Formats: sequence, C-alpha cells, structure tokens
Amino acid sequence: MNRKTLVLPAVVGLLAPALAACGASGDGSDGNAAIVVGTTDQFVASKDSPAPLDPAIGYEAGVWNVLRQTVQTLMHVPRGGGEPVPEAAESCAFTDTQNESYRCKLRGGLKFADGTAITADDVKYSIDRVIRIDADNGPVALLANIDTVETRGEREVVFHLRTPDATFPYKLATPVAGIVPRSKYEAKSARAGFQVDGSGPYTMKPEVEHNKVVKVLFTRNPLYKGDLKVRNEKVELDVFPGPEAMGKALDDKKIDMMTRTMSPEQSRQMLEKPEDGIKLTEMPGLAIHFLGFNTNDPAVKNKAVRQAMAQIIDRGEIAGKVYGTTAEPLYSLIPSGITAHANSFYDKYREPSAAKAAAILDDAGVDTPVKLTLHYPSDRVGAGSAAEFGTLKKQFNDTGLFDVTVEGTPWAKYRPAQLRGDYAVYGMGWFPDFPDPDNFVAPFLDRNNFLNSPYTLTPAQKTLIPQSRRESDRSAATKTFRQLQDIIATDVPLLPIWQGKQYAASREGLTGVEWAVNSSADLHLWELGKGTG
Repeated sequence: MNRKTLVLPAVVGLLAPALAACGASGDGSDGNAAIVVGTTDQFVASKDSPAPLDPAIGYEAGVWNVLRQTVQTLMHVPRGGGEPVPEAAESCAFTDTQNESYRCKLRGGLKFADGTAITADDVKYSIDRVIRIDADNGPVALLANIDTVETRGEREVVFHLRTPDATFPYKLATPVAGIVPRSKYEAKSARAGFQVDGSGPYTMKPEVEHNKVVKVLFTRNPLYKGDLKVRNEKVELDVFPGPEAMGKALDDKKIDMMTRTMSPEQSRQMLEKPEDGIKLTEMPGLAIHFLGFNTNDPAVKNKAVRQAMAQIIDRGEIAGKVYGTTAEPLYSLIPSGITAHANSFYDKYREPSAAKAAAILDDAGVDTPVKLTLHYPSDRVGAGSAAEFGTLKKQFNDTGLFDVTVEGTPWAKYRPAQLRGDYAVYGMGWFPDFPDPDNFVAPFLDRNNFLNSPYTLTPAQKTLIPQSRRESDRSAATKTFRQLQDIIATDVPLLPIWQGKQYAASREGLTGVEWAVNSSADLHLWELGKGTG
C-alpha cells in the first residue's frame, strides 16, 4: 500500500489547481522550459495526516512517485524491469547462503542536495528512523524483518535480517528505504508539510494552497550521483481534481503528458479515435482491484457468504462493460505477468452461477437475502468506480440471494473508515511495491497487514510466506505461492475482480514516455525529454 493502495491515486483530498504553470508546455521549443506532467493524485496535510510526504509515513502510489524523484535509495529496479541494481550503492549482495545478511557499499562522493556528505551512518539513521516512528499502516512493514543495521566505516552498511528474505533487495529499492538528511528529519517524529529533501535526481519545490499541493517543481540536482540518467532540467507535476480537467489541460497544451490516473473513458476514446498531436502509450500494468472483507463483521463473518459472492461475480462483464480495453478479469491476487500467478478463483468457482451460490448458502444455513452495503472510494478512477459497483450490485441482487446497496465516500474519509473496520465489504486497489508475488500476498495476509484485516492464516499456513522468501530463485517459490492463492480462494478474505492496464497520453515532441511509468506504476520523470529522440 498503505501504499499503493489503491488502484487509484494517492493521498487524500481534493483541490482545483491553477493551470497557469511556470512550465507551461507551449510548443516545446524552449529547451529550458519545464516538462509539465498532469496527475490526479492528491497531496493533503491535515490534523490526522500532517506529514504525507515523509518516507516514514507515506505509503501511497502518488506519494512514492514524489519521493522517487527526490530521495535516493541504495537499490533501484532498472529501466525495463528485472532484479534491483545499485543506485546510491556501488555494490550490494547477500553475504551468506541463507539470505539473512545483506551488505552494501556506498558510491564514493555521495552528497545530499545541500552539499552535506552522505555516509553509512546516514543510511542507518534513515532506516532506524522509519522503524522507530513505526507509523500505523505506514510502509514500516517492508522493513519489519530487519534485526539490526551495522555500519563499517564511512561507506559500508550491513543489514542483519531476522529471517531469510530473498526479496530484501526489492525493499531497499522502495522510498521507505530512502536516505534522508538528519538535519531535516528528526529521529523520532515525522516531518510535517510537503517539503522533501534528499540526494535523488531532483530537488523539489511544492506550491501549496489551503494545505493542498497544487503543483511540484522538480529541478535537476547538480550533486546527484547515482545510476539514473536524467534527460531533462525541470519537470513540473500539476495536480488536477479529476481526469476530465487533466484531459482538458492536455488538449489546451498546458501539460505535456498525463497518466495517473486517466479514466477508462479517456483511454477508450483515444484508442478508438486518435487525436492529432497526441500520442497514447500503453504500458504493462500490475495494478489489481478487489473486494475486501472485514471478516469479523456479522454480515460476512460466515465464510459461506463470501464464497457465494465469489460464485456470483461476473468479472468479464465488469472488465468488458465498465473498463473496456483498460482492464481484464482477475482470478487471483497475484496478477498475470508475475511469477506464480494461478487462476485459483476460476479453478474453484468456474463460471458465475446463482444455483451454486444458493447451494453454498443453504448448506451453511444462511438466511437469504443477505443484506450488505458495498463501499467504494467515490473520487477514484473517474466514473469507473461508480459504474463498477453499480454492476456488482445488479449481479448480486439479480440472484435474489443478496440485498445489496452501494455507497461511495471520498478517499479522505473512506480510508480511515476502512481501517477502523466500519465497512463489512469495501473496494480497494493495489499498486505493488515491487514486482514479486510476495508483494501481492504478504501485505494482505502477514502481520500488521495493509488492510488492518482481522483475517489470519492458520499456524501451519503462516509458515508459507517466510518459506517463500528463502528462495533466491523466485520461480522456485511457485508451489508455495499457489498454495497461498488456493487458500485465499477458499477462505475469500479478499475477492479479486480485475487487473488494470496503464496508459499515458502525451503531446508530440515528448520523448521517453514509454519508460516514464513502469509496470508497478512508478513514475520516472528523469526519462522524459523534449526533441526527436
């Protein structure tokens, strides 16, 4: 999550930005003008969330996309994907055969953007700080397996892990492991506001109105020393209240590119009727969307109710009629394109069947119709969420087995209510922290899970996740992950619905768009350039 929550943009809030950006696109002839990128991710500071952009706190896709530009990590996932490679580090490797000790050597001459030298002590300080702050539903779970962080001289740091974890290099490539200056980030408390400081490829300057970010100017960091090639001098991230306003800004040449999050309608229209001067780029996507259940709520506590819902749902109708070419049916939490993917829900429930669902409920002695409210975030994915949940309501109610209503709530109120357990059934999405099957299972089933779900595996089943992390060859963990997928299909603590594709729309003359968003929805602004190639 937490992060990536959510198939669907980032932190909370809503705002209407001023579009007269200092980096207005124009015709792109000014090589020093900022490239302007539109987003519908929202960044809001409030009493409940005063530090949305602190790496120890933020766990949303949009937040991480700001942090990735400004905060440097020891590792990063290279262009085109694959296993992590050194970024701030010169080298990193496990030093034992059990994957319990991980050593990194920093590049020589690393500095924060203010000129302060970076040492191994800064890495230790940054990691220890996240663990010490221990933010509720924050990204700290990614570092929970660290036992101690040891420094050896100015440039060497060793992570001693509690249990073997072959995915640890991926975790060091996420913003939660970003290196921050202790002069700006206190050891025991979060940094309030929107300023972010680090040693990444850019420095940043947010423009804020009424405790909401309306734009962020990223300027190339002349002191950056890492593995990334920066292809521009400035990028401006403009925040929009929704995809329609963002699309109008692209049409009006006020932005050069838009991606997170275009509506299904926009993508479909551009595919069917391409516009002159605008290019639509399709990229692989690993975003998933699912129904979550508060398994302690009386309405869905009986497993049979959740199984009956799994038996009824018609994913093809939702993907085809609501999202068109931008989504495909999903029968597991682990999406296609990820090692160990299996269609466990299809294998168990096959085609939608009201008769089979009725038998499941009858065998369990459940009275029908079962009354439920399906909750969803109303300010996500344009009109898609409302249409999706309207379709779900009709599918369940048409069987006569359920009496379903739907209720949309703005994300700022939705997420806290979901975490409190206010909702028996709720819609949620997930952008992976890293492209490994572990990150589609552990955040929902492990300790301190992202959903704050009361569902727990049996003692025997709980050994499966640690067992999978012992395998350096991730394909060797396939059998374990398929067991976990089958468990989810049987117990239904979560009900996968669809897997999304990703699109970016850009004006002619903008290069690097195909590399600027990876399959995990990470935004790499340094890939963008102006010109012919």
